[in-house]
Amino acid sequence: MGPTTHVQPVTDDQLVGAATNLIGEGFRLALLAAHDDGDTLRVVYLFLAGRPDRRTELVLTVPADNPTVPSLAQLSFQASRFEREMLDLYGITPVGHPQPRRLVRHAHWPEQWHPMRNDAGPAPEFAASGAFPFLTVDGAGVYEIPVGPVHAGMIEPGHFRFSVVGESILRLKVRLWFVHRGIERLFQGRAIGAAVDLAERISGDTSAGHALAHSLAVENTVGADLPDEAHRLRALLVELERLYNHVTDLGALANDVGFGLANAHAQRVREQLLRINAEVTGHRLLRGAIRPGGIVLQALPDPDRLQGLADDVAEIAELTLGNSVIYDRFAGTSVLGRADAEALSVLGYVARASGIVTDARLDHPTTDLPVTEVAATTGDVLARYTVRRDEFAASVALCRNLIDGHRGAIDIREELPAVAGAGSGVGIVEGWRGTIVHRVEVGADGALSRAKIVDPSWFNWPALPMSMTDTIVPDFPLTNKSFNLSYAGNDL
Repeated sequence: MGPTTHVQPVTDDQLVGAATNLIGEGFRLALLAAHDDGDTLRVVYLFLAGRPDRRTELVLTVPADNPTVPSLAQLSFQASRFEREMLDLYGITPVGHPQPRRLVRHAHWPEQWHPMRNDAGPAPEFAASGAFPFLTVDGAGVYEIPVGPVHAGMIEPGHFRFSVVGESILRLKVRLWFVHRGIERLFQGRAIGAAVDLAERISGDTSAGHALAHSLAVENTVGADLPDEAHRLRALLVELERLYNHVTDLGALANDVGFGLANAHAQRVREQLLRINAEVTGHRLLRGAIRPGGIVLQALPDPDRLQGLADDVAEIAELTLGNSVIYDRFAGTSVLGRADAEALSVLGYVARASGIVTDARLDHPTTDLPVTEVAATTGDVLARYTVRRDEFAASVALCRNLIDGHRGAIDIREELPAVAGAGSGVGIVEGWRGTIVHRVEVGADGALSRAKIVDPSWFNWPALPMSMTDTIVPDFPLTNKSFNLSYAGNDL
């Protein structure tokens, strides 16, 4: 069933004050979701705080014709981005927003077409558009380098525009939402227990994390209580997902500075972990195991095999950082200071590398886990590397604890309680990139009427260009990999 979310209806006049009070009490704005209720539109502001787990929703209802809300942009940078997303998709205007320009909808999207409104209908014909109004940096010797949105290899589309003097970056602008799929709309109308496959495909490398966040939100909605063994097995899968992604990044970071040997060994470890995933769940990306009401595994991993891989990763990291050239490339490169990280509300290993203590496994626990907290303070590429290295070791230790402590079945399926009228629920998971939040609403017919999804990449993308200030252009691939943000998780 999970923790109870305190719901507080507010008026236009009360919103800013209520939000200010929550932020002052240590809450953060984790999610902003608009809803089309017909004659009215409803905006839900979800604020979270941890240790202990606290959840508060401010709910503001506005008329559907010419809807407006007071902007919270002066209180929270992320609120300003949520509001721009809401303006694009629902046509709700944030009054007082300092820069209410488009975010999700590129210029070729029709001006008055808001695709999440109930009456939006099929997409109209898109029109040709002019150039995006990038801020131009002037001065002697300043030039621009445009990169993307189409890139070499398998990377998804995103546009990066560098304003440069010599090799030094003065400004970097990131332009996303080239792969907006309307995935939140696809949840609408699905049976309450039959949408986890969509959640697994929000960001492919975070299949288990998003499946769990969705399942927890559904269970929170209907009041389902699962046995502790189910929560521990689910936690195991999220840790397995953390392992194969972290070792991939450790290898890729070494490869970006020419140390291909470390990358080859890291890829070997990654392949072994993917094979373990397949043995445990039947799928290399851990799909099909976590679902609302339960978890289905085929086997438990061998803890000694995981420990052997942890020893390999420790050696790979030691060889990498023992190379003075590589260490110098990592240290002091693309620093994200703690003050900037806090202002941007970054999450996951990006936050922990900048000295911010945050971990949903402890802030919003579903079960008691012996989590070893990992952190650094320098906020540079080196810190983002060492946090991943240390998290790999801590995650293997946690996996061993979960495996050795498990008793009983590995196939747990609980019947979801019948839907008793409309309701909503929240699911929070510490995915490998950081905190994932899902909020779902269910209608009286038992079908999903709304799903709002926030991948940690939403919070972390703005930090990438900030860290690149005064960094040289050749270090961009290295910096980008040290953040390793999801395009798909952002461009919903």
